[in-house]
Amino acid sequence: MDKLKLEILTPNGEIFNGEVVSVVLPGEEGEFGVLAHHASLSTLLEAGVIDIEKEDKTVESILINWGVVQVDEEKVIVLVEGAVAIRGDNESAIATALEDAKKLLSDIADSNPAIASVSAKIESAAQKLF
Repeated sequence: MDKLKLEILTPNGEIFNGEVVSVVLPGEEGEFGVLAHHASLSTLLEAGVIDIEKEDKTVESILINWGVVQVDEEKVIVLVEGAVAIRGDNESAIATALEDAKKLLSDIADSNPAIASVSAKIESAAQKLF
């Protein structure tokens, strides 16, 4: 199965760096998916969730507030202002990540009508983890 390199960077540092099968991004005009050998593009990202499918078929979700993405045939580079990875090795780590995600959402709640959709997706992810 073809893979592509994904980097997600914030002003505070790298939040994800690795090879993935696919990534779904919250574009300015709606969500869009990227697979290996995708046509090159650069676009703005809105508040939403980045879903990353890894080679073992697991999906990792990262909440972002806004940013930009550069896609080419073998690599996706995402630059975002704020991001929270919804992951952890135990319930405490996951609960902390969910609290950080809720804080990020509350910081941007007034600026984007899609926040309700993102909140629902985060709550759904939380229920699957517990």
